[in-house]
Amino acid sequence: MTPRLDLGSWAEGVVNWMLAHWAGFFDGIGAALSVLVEAVDGALQAPPAPALILILTAVPLLQRRWGLAVYTAAAMTLILSMDLWTETLESLALVVVATAAATLIGIPLGILASRSTVFSGILRPVLDFMQTTPAFVYLIPTVFFFGVGVVPGVVATLIFAIAPAVRFTELGIRQVDGEVREAADAFGASSWQRLREVELPLAMPTIMAGVNQVIMLALSMVVVAGLTGAGGLGSVVTTAVSQLDVAAGFDGGLAVVLLAIYLDRVTAGLTAGLRPGLRHRARRARSGTAQSSLSGPASPASTPSPTTSVPSSQRASARSTTSQVR
Repeated sequence: MTPRLDLGSWAEGVVNWMLAHWAGFFDGIGAALSVLVEAVDGALQAPPAPALILILTAVPLLQRRWGLAVYTAAAMTLILSMDLWTETLESLALVVVATAAATLIGIPLGILASRSTVFSGILRPVLDFMQTTPAFVYLIPTVFFFGVGVVPGVVATLIFAIAPAVRFTELGIRQVDGEVREAADAFGASSWQRLREVELPLAMPTIMAGVNQVIMLALSMVVVAGLTGAGGLGSVVTTAVSQLDVAAGFDGGLAVVLLAIYLDRVTAGLTAGLRPGLRHRARRARSGTAQSSLSGPASPASTPSPTTSVPSSQRASARSTTSQVR
């Protein structure tokens, strides 16, 4: 009989060791995330529901997307009429904090991966593991580390949703045209200046697509986070499942779908709004490359000295050549 390889006991030992030695670290992270979620939730709950609906509707209006504005007003009014407004804002606060944390961590990792092939090769299987591991598996260690409540839901959502931020950032930077990089180098830009002024702006549509995917994955974790006591729409759905309450489950699921469509369309609109300016910047960078290649620094031997007399026939020939080039 083949002996059983007990990897689960080894993983349990690692978790117990981390709990014994890093308890203060996890308590600090839990306290910070709890404060952030409560602050965002308090800011969303502060204005009356009609006022917040007007604010949410104003976002697509600023993007000149009239259809999305009508949808936003109708969808949020429907959620309010189903008496799920408070739970929806709790879920939105969780998604906002998890998305912000995933973006702040994922984008720098994506930048590092685009700079180093070795780091990218090391990071890729880690991201594969994070994306393919069932979401429920994340709940076990997060509950051990952070207890029951909203914090394990945020942490599990962060781990599950961070991969697109890393992958899309790396992809966007690697897809920047080589001529644009050459233009930045020709004008004497440092590596940091090239990243800040050229690569990140041109990669921004791809990065925003990654942020959009982070938001969608975070919303998909709302129901799972409800199992840890995170509240919001996740608790509504999980309670309905445990009680076989079809009506409550349908209302909670519909609210999640309405919120997901709104966030998806708004982030897509932000990405579309960035494209014209980025295309203009890319054209300017390419024209800079062409000018630098055509008018490169002249060698001292070919540059006539101011004191050297040039025959009139040569001056006339130079003027005619210049006029033809122009």
